[in-house]
Amino acid sequence: MKIGIPKEIKNNENRVGMTPSGVAELVKHGHEVYVQHTAGEGSNFPDEAYTKVGAIISPTIEDTYNIADMIVKVKEPIEKEYPLVKKGQLVFTYFHFACDRPLTEAMIKSGGICLAYETVQLPDKSLPLLIPMSEVAGRMATINGAYYLQKTKGGKGKLICGVPGVKPAKVLVLGGGIVGQAAARVAAGMGANVVIADISLPRLRELSLTMPPNVDAIYSSHHNIVKELPDTDIVVGSVLIPGDKAPHLITRDMLGLLEKGSVLVDVAIDQGGCFETSHPTTHSEPVYEVDGIVHYAVANIPGAVPNTSTSALTNATLKYAIALADKGWKRACKEDAALAEGLNIVEGKITYKAVADVFNLPYEKIEL
Repeated sequence: MKIGIPKEIKNNENRVGMTPSGVAELVKHGHEVYVQHTAGEGSNFPDEAYTKVGAIISPTIEDTYNIADMIVKVKEPIEKEYPLVKKGQLVFTYFHFACDRPLTEAMIKSGGICLAYETVQLPDKSLPLLIPMSEVAGRMATINGAYYLQKTKGGKGKLICGVPGVKPAKVLVLGGGIVGQAAARVAAGMGANVVIADISLPRLRELSLTMPPNVDAIYSSHHNIVKELPDTDIVVGSVLIPGDKAPHLITRDMLGLLEKGSVLVDVAIDQGGCFETSHPTTHSEPVYEVDGIVHYAVANIPGAVPNTSTSALTNATLKYAIALADKGWKRACKEDAALAEGLNIVEGKITYKAVADVFNLPYEKIEL
């Protein structure tokens, strides 16, 4: 199979779809891998690192899409890429369709096969291709929240860890999944007082047993969130419903419960955000204020640490990419139910129900 790895063109997205070590494995399996010129430079993987393992460097993004049977990338295609996706071409990447109708309609029109990392789901309901980036995003959420809590960055001027005689900051984490757990651990490690909220009682029990002593696990309800907000300094929103829009757990009127200069970090922004006042931002302009509350809602948080992120992502995606290349998408998905869950749009039809429901569009169950 001919596999294309284009350069990411989303704002400040420095990750790349695969490391040279991942490309080496695909080449070893007899596949041709075309890496766009300088695609890996942002992650500190120069063209020479790819050619050494047998990749072919393609000069432009158009050439990369044109020659490939399968595209492996990181972020969803943006508007400039919509016309490049060919009928019958497999695109293996994060899509997050539920918060982007134009992307959804463009991929339907393309006739391509859209296999989304974020909905590949194992029988235990875990999301193996979302986990590595969730781990990065959760850690970065706390680090960024602490940074923007500084007065010079628009925050209330509070040090997350405090000092002797001065209490540390309080961090509220909404959602006890991979992102939330990572955010809470880093916040606890930095010395903050942490509250993590979730609706799953088994998860809350697990968090209570495994989290550091400065982390309290509570049931996530509107009443409980409202009670926590007045003395909270940083809120990390990390709620995920696979393939669907995130719920708004903090509404506009609830911002008045927070002190001015508090920071909201919306990691769920890829799925529409879990704060009503959130809208996607970029690494070049990461924050904005609403009613005196700092909002950080960068849609590709792991892109700030691309070397780590690309390596972690390749570790997770490689076995699936090899299966797709070796067997073709139909056979690979037929033999692996988890991979089949990643099929969101197939040759003009929406095959993931949550995406169809969000936009009130027809849903067709995929028959393999």
